[in-house]
Amino acid sequence: MIRAISSLSLGLLLSGCSNISVVDSDTKDAPNQAMATVPVAASPIPDYQLNSPWYTDAQARVARSLAMGGSKDKARNVVIFLGDGMGISTITAARILAGQQSGNSGEENRLSFEEFPVTGLVKTYNVDSQTPDSAGTMSAIMTGVKTKIGVFGVDERVVQEDCQSGQNAELLSLLEIAELAGKATGVVSTARITHATPAATYAKTANRDWEDDAELSDDAKAQGCEDIAAQFLASRERLNAQFGSGVSNGIEVALGGGRRHFLPDSEEGGRRADERNLIAEWQSAYPDGSYASNKSELASIARAPVLGLFSDSHMAYAAERAVPGADQPSLTAMTLKALELLQNSDEGFLLVVEAGRIDHAHHAGNASNALNDTIELSEAVAAVMKNTAADDTLVMVTADHSHVFTMAGYPKRGNPILGKVVPPWSDEPLLDDNGLPYTTLGYMNGRGYRDHGEQLNADSTYAEPPLGGRQDISDVDTTKPGYHQEALVPLSAETHGGEDVAVYATGPGAEGAMGSVEQNQLFHVMLQATTWEAEAAARVEELKSAR
Repeated sequence: MIRAISSLSLGLLLSGCSNISVVDSDTKDAPNQAMATVPVAASPIPDYQLNSPWYTDAQARVARSLAMGGSKDKARNVVIFLGDGMGISTITAARILAGQQSGNSGEENRLSFEEFPVTGLVKTYNVDSQTPDSAGTMSAIMTGVKTKIGVFGVDERVVQEDCQSGQNAELLSLLEIAELAGKATGVVSTARITHATPAATYAKTANRDWEDDAELSDDAKAQGCEDIAAQFLASRERLNAQFGSGVSNGIEVALGGGRRHFLPDSEEGGRRADERNLIAEWQSAYPDGSYASNKSELASIARAPVLGLFSDSHMAYAAERAVPGADQPSLTAMTLKALELLQNSDEGFLLVVEAGRIDHAHHAGNASNALNDTIELSEAVAAVMKNTAADDTLVMVTADHSHVFTMAGYPKRGNPILGKVVPPWSDEPLLDDNGLPYTTLGYMNGRGYRDHGEQLNADSTYAEPPLGGRQDISDVDTTKPGYHQEALVPLSAETHGGEDVAVYATGPGAEGAMGSVEQNQLFHVMLQATTWEAEAAARVEELKSAR
């Protein structure tokens, strides 16, 4: 066991955080630096990460925000919620839908996180793409450094699909820093646990699609690449090998989908060509741990570690999981279970929660599921706020990127947000120049119009070809969950949007998220809200001296 960090050693490490100096930067792809902070002495974060202009600029900006005022308290715990694809238009429409579901007009409603005292706008671009993907964006949030589209856990020197190019560009994530500091860690997602957003907390890859070994190219295998599911299993030992045996206990709670990437292809639903059963290997590596495959098994678990894989691929949409007899837990149930288990730690915790299927519903062109999954995220946030203390827990809610999802026309107040546009001066829907009604919500591109009625699965449209242009929806009930909105440009799937997304924050250090911020700055908000970097440095140094 590692001894507790002495107040003297921690104080010495923390003392290096306060110095600020002015520097210039001519780096082409990074922002100009106003100032840079001196890193924590003996930080476990690699020098090239600490010295990246992306890192130093964001680090300094957060330090400056905190120095201008706000709480001097440090957070013991951090909870970050990611609404994947939850752009501002999605938040607005979900707010109205939630209000209307409660019997009100909707516009005056607030989602739980809209009550947070700090709000900012987040610039989401990747270093090589104006409109980003979930890999590069979540990597920025987890490492403090922006990177390329389609990769995570590595900096912009990486060449996509070139494993060796990433081996000297690996970044230390916030989750790994928390592990080194002795904190309990948890990852919850309604997507596959190996999908870009949750995987960016623990894995490093030159291709976000390498979720199991069967998806690795021959070149990648020859270069020694490890697939993402295998990296999940090896995450504890990788940290222990790099920083000292016993420094990491591993991820205490991991809940989501993606079972197929953990099972051999000889088993039903499995995809692994190497015939490894990573679930069985996890159970062997964590003999005191529990594995759950449905909501009743999860509910019965009383202690960590726990691995829960509730579907072969992504979990069902919130509307499907809410029907009687559904065996998958809700996002709120997973979040509360993770919180319950992580709060057993005496050292504090990091919890990362993703509402992953907001994104997938938008890609399918189905606003109903996207908005209802956003409402479910709001409910999970509310549950966390009821079960944590405001003075020791930083809670942030944000998105990785937006979507080309619009809210338009001139509907009257209280008009069904999923309905056709009915103006304040009439009781009949407005008509376009072709004499056709149109909906308030729509997409700039994507799969286009479908009428699937009461179908709760937004992905049902993928069996049909995309359909762009205007359709006559006069006799269609567009408020049904299976309705897919019209799209201007027909594509096989709707795309992400490139505009800023919102961040909402409350608790110690929340002020660092205020204003217009680069996405990688969110990492520094969380890191500077805590003493985790210094605690991690002290634990690593203590292990070195004990050898």
